[in-house]
Amino acid sequence: MVTAMSVVRRLTAGVVVVRATTTAFERPDRLPRALLAMAPWGASMAALVAGAAARYPDRAAVIDDDGPVTYSEIWRRANALAAGLAERGIGPGSKVGLLCRNHRGFLEALTASAMVGADVVFLNTGFAGPQLAAVIADEAITVVIHDDEFAPLVGTHAGITILGEVATAQMAAAGTRVRPKRTKASMVVLTSGTTGRPKGAARRSDPAAIEGVAAVLKRVPYRLGDTQVIAAPLFHGWGLTNLLLGISRCSTNVMSRRFDPESTLLATAAHRADVLVVVPVMLSRILGLPDPTLARLSTPKLRVIASSGSALGSKLVSDALDRFGPVLYNLYGSTEVAVATIATPEDLRSNPSTAGRVAFGVRVEILDDQGNPVPDGSTGRVFVGGSMRFEGYTTGGGKEQLRGLLSSGDLGHFDGGLLFLEGREDDMIVSGGENVFPVEIEELLANHPAIAEVAVVGIPDAEYGQVLAAFVVRRRGERVTADEVRSHARHHLARFKVPRHVEFLEALPRNETGKVLRRNLVIRSAAKR
Repeated sequence: MVTAMSVVRRLTAGVVVVRATTTAFERPDRLPRALLAMAPWGASMAALVAGAAARYPDRAAVIDDDGPVTYSEIWRRANALAAGLAERGIGPGSKVGLLCRNHRGFLEALTASAMVGADVVFLNTGFAGPQLAAVIADEAITVVIHDDEFAPLVGTHAGITILGEVATAQMAAAGTRVRPKRTKASMVVLTSGTTGRPKGAARRSDPAAIEGVAAVLKRVPYRLGDTQVIAAPLFHGWGLTNLLLGISRCSTNVMSRRFDPESTLLATAAHRADVLVVVPVMLSRILGLPDPTLARLSTPKLRVIASSGSALGSKLVSDALDRFGPVLYNLYGSTEVAVATIATPEDLRSNPSTAGRVAFGVRVEILDDQGNPVPDGSTGRVFVGGSMRFEGYTTGGGKEQLRGLLSSGDLGHFDGGLLFLEGREDDMIVSGGENVFPVEIEELLANHPAIAEVAVVGIPDAEYGQVLAAFVVRRRGERVTADEVRSHARHHLARFKVPRHVEFLEALPRNETGKVLRRNLVIRSAAKR
């Protein structure tokens, strides 16, 4: 139902998007030419690339491990690839599974799939064979386009078309074209699967999507034609969002197939990037580089470090602001609810642990167990509503809904308009009848000068039900003992929040998007006892 308020919100969103994607100094024929090129393709990924190619044909769209490729070249190759897909019967009703790292081929395959009207499912490059096979079956994928390194993983599946890099490159070089299709294809982003099998969350392109775009552009200073280094994986919602935002503002998108902290910082410096897109663990790895390296790779043009995907941690926030200046933006949300809150550098400098303020066009409420709003400062369950929320998982089911809002699965509280998260609902540990949230303990221990990373989990215990186990990664060249870790916690926290067990690791187990695999730590701890 369209209301007066929704119309005003949509118009406001349009103004925000126009300001971020245009400039008074642009040659006057460029924008009309882009709009004309976009028109035949409707509201789709194909329209975005068509517009950028018409507006700035000779600008580098992607700079990857193979060098630069212009927007006109991307458009030509995607057109030819789309023709090849159509010849193989791939079109509306088809589901393309895209199993690619960060490179131009990802953008070409995504654009070509949109051109023929096929739905796209973004497959995690960290999947093991059985997990990949399960997702292909669950999502009813009919085509898999993959990087050649994944050929052994993909194998063969009955009734599935498998296309590797050689095949797609040959189609992309053919020079043929397809006729525009105004179809409403979906893009399906998978949940991380840290607590179970990954599930697909689909979103279609429609007029309401402009509000989701405006939610980011209103708070984060992205600009027309800027250069952005996308280190976050493109199959993940955060990397994908920034690729789409980059195409919409005709940016140059710098990327590499594999993340390396020094190479990423080098690319940011060498290309004089305006924007760096990361997940928190990537930022931590960059800041963990030796001081001479950080000093040598200067980034004077860097205007935005955009982080999302998991909690930053107050120590990492402070270190990033001290090193790079007031350029860090933290976005909180999920695959299901999209963007919920955004923290600016000013928010983070004064409150390093905040998740930020509610984004434009979004509602966030903190509810108690009965579904009632709680007052500021009180902890409750985080519920989010907005135009970009998903409508349910592709395989059925959805998230809990209350008051027209979706559960994010997190616990938190508001204080002065800022949201503070206290952990996942299912991460809560009950030890000796006391409720303990790992985030508080992790925040404290991460501020110890000898500790680089830490994760706290609950492990079964006959007397207390659960006890706390801390898994610690030491900083390079530092020494700290288990007794010192416990003593540090004991001096700052209640007795029941002090970890009973402390184990040191070379690195925390993480998935491809940087989230800690807490289940692995629980299993590891149980196996040693």
